[in-house]
Amino acid sequence: LWAYDIGDTIKFVSTTPYRIIVTGRTKHYISAFGEHVIGEEVEEAMNKACEKHKARVTEFTIAPFVSSNEGKSYHEWLVEMEKMPEDQEAFIQDLDSFLQEKNSYYHDLISGKILSPLHLTLLHKNAFIDYMRQEGKLGGQNKVARLSNDRKIADKLQPFIEKEAAQSM
Repeated sequence: LWAYDIGDTIKFVSTTPYRIIVTGRTKHYISAFGEHVIGEEVEEAMNKACEKHKARVTEFTIAPFVSSNEGKSYHEWLVEMEKMPEDQEAFIQDLDSFLQEKNSYYHDLISGKILSPLHLTLLHKNAFIDYMRQEGKLGGQNKVARLSNDRKIADKLQPFIEKEAAQSM
């Protein structure tokens, strides 16, 4: 493994015998503001929030939103939900708190009021399938990146926003 750059990140779970798990991809991170958030951290935060609030997520992606006005910048989580949490605001607050627990840089940016807490944008059912079809990448090994340092994917997902729920989140 040390001789090849295959793009995966791994974690040793045992050294006797040597056992590893794949924890993500080297290209999947977000550090638009110096936060260095990786896929494993967002996955764990989302899983904990879903478990706590009995919600189910079909798919999600995260992009930075850089404010050009007086408002603060933030991470926008574009999420397709299979089962909504009963208390959406508590879900969002817990999701943000869980990510802050996993990533001290992100925590410092939030507590220092450099970034606003995350914003969650709901997408309609099958939004990611429709997006991948639109991109000509439906099926096979094609996946939507969970994290990106730009808004290319987020901007292309704008037509798939759940209009009724967008105001409440």
